[in-house]
Amino acid sequence: MTKASTEVGAPRAVLFDFSGTLFRFEERAEWFADLHDEHGEPLHVETQAELIRRMTHPVGVPDVITGDDRIAWEERDLDPAQHRRAYLAMLRSSGLAVPGHAESLYERVLDPHSWQPYPDTAAVLRGLHDRGIATAVVSNIAFDLRAVLALHDLTDAVDAVSLSYEVGAIKPEPRIFTDALDRLGVAPADALMVGDSAEADGGSEAVGLRFALVEALPTDARPRALLDAVGAFGIDLG
Repeated sequence: MTKASTEVGAPRAVLFDFSGTLFRFEERAEWFADLHDEHGEPLHVETQAELIRRMTHPVGVPDVITGDDRIAWEERDLDPAQHRRAYLAMLRSSGLAVPGHAESLYERVLDPHSWQPYPDTAAVLRGLHDRGIATAVVSNIAFDLRAVLALHDLTDAVDAVSLSYEVGAIKPEPRIFTDALDRLGVAPADALMVGDSAEADGGSEAVGLRFALVEALPTDARPRALLDAVGAFGIDLG
């Protein structure tokens, strides 16, 4: 779904969230083939799905994370080392207690091949680029997602990348949005933010951007949400 625009004039720039918006981290059966619980039993499908959910859509601080690991969790999107520590702690406390298993699954997040584009990701980014509408990726993340863009031949379709661990600010903090706008040379009123979080990505509205909300569904269940999102704000890409 999208939030309809009441603004006059189509945006001159569109900013996109990464995970759950342009790309999705989707599990594969082979990732879990050699993983098991502390009793040697294979992980249930429900457990596998929950692990992936916690890795991609964490909400708040998990109760099982305490002490320095809790601090790492709160700072995970600002420092790659803290990100690794926080997620390994979360995975170990969520059913991957066998030595090496949490590390194995965590490494999948860093692998560009693990991130699947939504069906309309390339069409939207390239369509905007071809029409002279600037684009940026704005993400709370602690690794360089540019490798994912390169893997899908989308580097040239993105004009700017603002990542929390490079900028030193986390959405919905204004500075990460203004960093992207400054890189693009576009005023807030002339830009649209597209993302799957009303809280994090919707924080762009406080800066003066327009905002479109999409759902972080599986890739095969969301064929044209990005096309519809920009279309609702006057950018018809077909």
